Amino acid sequence: MLIDSHAHLDDEKFDNDRDKIIKDLNNQDIELVINPGSDVASSVKAISLAKEYDNIYAAVGVHPHDVKDMDDATIQLLSSLANNEKVVAIGEIGLDYHYDYSPRDAQKKWFIEQIRLAKKLQLPIIVHEREASQDMYNILKQEADGNLSGVLHCYSGSLEMAKEYLKMGFYLSFAGPVTFKNSRVSKEVAKNIPLDRMLIETDSPYLAPEPKRGKRNEPLNVRYVAAMIAELRQISFDEVAIETNKNTKKLFFNK
Repeated sequence: MLIDSHAHLDDEKFDNDRDKIIKDLNNQDIELVINPGSDVASSVKAISLAKEYDNIYAAVGVHPHDVKDMDDATIQLLSSLANNEKVVAIGEIGLDYHYDYSPRDAQKKWFIEQIRLAKKLQLPIIVHEREASQDMYNILKQEADGNLSGVLHCYSGSLEMAKEYLKMGFYLSFAGPVTFKNSRVSKEVAKNIPLDRMLIETDSPYLAPEPKRGKRNEPLNVRYVAAMIAELRQISFDEVAIETNKNTKKLFFNK
């Protein structure tokens, strides 16, 4: 059974068939899905979905695009939401300098505040990083004090940086882009990091893998990510499924 460690099933692109997709997951050999929030509203939706379906779990957090609207009250609200028994992480949080929808100083401030909330609540973090590798490294290095765990989702950095994050105790997750023909760096990382520190995901409805590229992504497509990792590492599909399932449960459920 596979686990999709990162999908946004609360997204409006699933409004017409969300129930069917979720109910069909087990038939597609998908054991469960982690659904992170990207702001307060989507975090509330993620919790609502997780309450409705046994195989959905939630994370709560504010994506770097939206931290411009954050204040101390938002942190208190996230803390309250995180008390729900089906919330397994703080996320997705991080830095995104590609669009700069929020000022970079605000991104760094509220990323750190959400990391510290996660440490206080003893929850892992789900990290988003785009074109902010040095600031991301500096913040995680500063905050990784033995009480912080988490995953860099849809990891796109170098192998050298990946090794630094592994030293800090983080997991790395791979999504559809690892299947793209031009994804040389992602393939190199997926081939060379320890299998026991790897998760797989779809980031649905975004980043559909080959051969579904350009279409709405769905959790069942996590199999294409697993198949590519198996091919890169020259191991069986089942080994990838078993190990990434185990890693996800260890990170999010302490199993």
